[in-house]
Amino acid sequence: MKKVVNVLSVTGFMFFGAVQSTFAQEAATESQTFHQILKQNFIDGGPGFMGIVLVALILGLAIAIERIIYLNMATTNTKKLLANVDDALSSGGVEAAKEVCRNTKGPVASIFYQGLDRVDEGIEEAEKAVVSYGGVQMGQLEKNVSWISLFIALAPMLGFMGTVIGMIGAFNDIAVANDISPAVVAGGIKVALLTTVFGLIVAIILQIFYNYIVAKIDSIVNNMEDASISLIDLLVKYKK
Repeated sequence: MKKVVNVLSVTGFMFFGAVQSTFAQEAATESQTFHQILKQNFIDGGPGFMGIVLVALILGLAIAIERIIYLNMATTNTKKLLANVDDALSSGGVEAAKEVCRNTKGPVASIFYQGLDRVDEGIEEAEKAVVSYGGVQMGQLEKNVSWISLFIALAPMLGFMGTVIGMIGAFNDIAVANDISPAVVAGGIKVALLTTVFGLIVAIILQIFYNYIVAKIDSIVNNMEDASISLIDLLVKYKK
C-alpha cells in the first residue's frame, strides 16, 4: 500500500512537472515554427493512437466540408421563388410554374415541383406529395451528419485510451527499473498527456463544424416547411 501511495505521489509530481517543463520548452523553442512543434509533439505522442485520432479528424473534416458545401448550395431564396411561382401560375399556369421550379436549385424547388405535378389530382394529393417529398429532402440534408458526431465521441475516447496506455507504460518502466524517480516515468506521462490533448482538440474542432451544420439544416428545414404551406395556399388560390 505504501508503495502504491509513493507511485501516485510521484505521478502527481510528474504531472505538474510536465506542465512546468512545457513552459520552459516553449521559451527554448521560440525559434521553431508552429509546424515543427506540432510535428514533434505528434511523434512524441506515438504514431499508434495519434495516427488514429488524426484519421478521425481528416474523415470528420471531409464529411463536414462536403455537408457545408451541399447545404450552402441547397439554400434557396424562398420568398423570390414563391413570387416567381405565383407569377408563373397567374400568367402560364401549372406548366410555367413547374418550369420555374426546374430552373431553380435546392430542395424547396424540388418540393414545389412535386406538389405542382400532383395539383391536377387535387389539393389534398398535392399536399401529400409535398409532405412526402419533404421527408426525402430532409433525409438528404442530414446525410452522413451522424458520422461527424461519431468522430466527435471517438477522438477523445481514443485520446483517453492512449493516456491509459501511456500510464501503464510508465508503471511498467517503474517495475522494470525498480525505481520511481521522475526520469523513469517521464516518457510514459508525456505520451499520456499528448494523446489526451490531441483527442480533445480534434473533438472541439469537429464539434464546431457539427453545430454549424445542424443549425444550417434546421434553418433550411424551417424554410422548407414555411414555403410548403405558402405553396399550398397558392395552389388553393389558383384552383379557385
